[in-house]
Amino acid sequence: MNHDTFELNCKIKEILAIQAELGILYFRLYRKEDSYLCTIMEKSYGKNFRLGMLGGGQLGRMFIQEAMNYDVHVHCIDPDAEAPCSRLAASFTVGSLQDFDTVYTFGKDKSLVTIEIENVNVEALEKLESEGIPVYPQPRILRIIKDKGLQKQFYSNNNIPTAPYKLAANAKEVHEFAQAPFVQKLRTGGYDGKGVQVVNNESDFSQLFDDPSIIENKIPFAKELSVIVVRNPKGETAVYPTTESEFNSEANLVEFLFSPAEIDAEIEKNAQELAIDVANKLYFVGILAVEMFLTNDGSLLVNEVAPRPHNSGHQTIEGNETSQFEQHMRSILNWPLGSTKITQPSVMINLLGEKGFEGSAFYEGLYEVIAMPGVHIHLYGKEKTKSFRKMGHVTVTASKLEEAKKLAKSVKNILKVKS
Repeated sequence: MNHDTFELNCKIKEILAIQAELGILYFRLYRKEDSYLCTIMEKSYGKNFRLGMLGGGQLGRMFIQEAMNYDVHVHCIDPDAEAPCSRLAASFTVGSLQDFDTVYTFGKDKSLVTIEIENVNVEALEKLESEGIPVYPQPRILRIIKDKGLQKQFYSNNNIPTAPYKLAANAKEVHEFAQAPFVQKLRTGGYDGKGVQVVNNESDFSQLFDDPSIIENKIPFAKELSVIVVRNPKGETAVYPTTESEFNSEANLVEFLFSPAEIDAEIEKNAQELAIDVANKLYFVGILAVEMFLTNDGSLLVNEVAPRPHNSGHQTIEGNETSQFEQHMRSILNWPLGSTKITQPSVMINLLGEKGFEGSAFYEGLYEVIAMPGVHIHLYGKEKTKSFRKMGHVTVTASKLEEAKKLAKSVKNILKVKS
């Protein structure tokens, strides 16, 4: 992509983002919402209510498991015929999430449409919304969030603290202005640790992404935190206690997640308020995971957000009064939001495919682990494993966080996904 083409594409994206932000501003100024926004979805039971979900991965699978408790029928679409939702959904469609006609056709007979992955065709969702089908989270917000460049610009325009950044069209532009160390993130398409890399020195420049990206200063930080906030169409919000993540440096994926985060009360308060501020400024409906850096001087910087259930909320199934998946359902259906109170400290372990193994999954140590009190196993139904693929997660609960941490490390050492 040459510089002129990149500039044109950026201008188009910026115009669309401005339109999205103007829509958000309109809601803020006039508090005028579409007629369906403030209507309790009282008829959201039984087969006549068809909730459509774009994406059929593990997040959708866990959402369906909660929806079944309320007799809410979830219909899914995913390009993978063997996706985790395929065996649980009320109906399952194999199709592209990026193709306009496929997404529009899937959604036009649904009572409401939601997502479990943000890399979807926004234009199709906008058309569905214009025809009176509720879509949550709103397409105008997805347009901003799915492009990390537009996401960062939204933070800057709305006084949301974030790391300094610049936009780059390609690797050549990065070479021209960037000085190591810095972080390069692809603007679109990255997921599960992919599309992000740290450039520590000049020798790393040979590995630069050559697609449009954002370049951030490498910020020294003390902890990586996440706060999940839910917001329904009436503007009611509920916020979960802050969690803390430890990452697998090789896979760039969460290895352990601790709930609650080991931070002082003031930082906890500030983190929750920041997450609510982001959700309110977006005028967001649904569940929003706000990932943050706690810097060495005690400041909080928003890293990025996810407009769907998130890896940093899996422990809520056993560790909180209302799981993130039930909460997502409550929010998009405009039901009363559930309590976010922690019932017991917990540690979540991502169950990743072992490095160097590829093929039919074998769970080494499974029977030993399920005999341990306080250990809760969630397998995602993926038949094939490969290096660092998310195959499941384990949540460990205990009366004290230190006890849960100790048991979690034992589980990590015993339970392996091989082939």
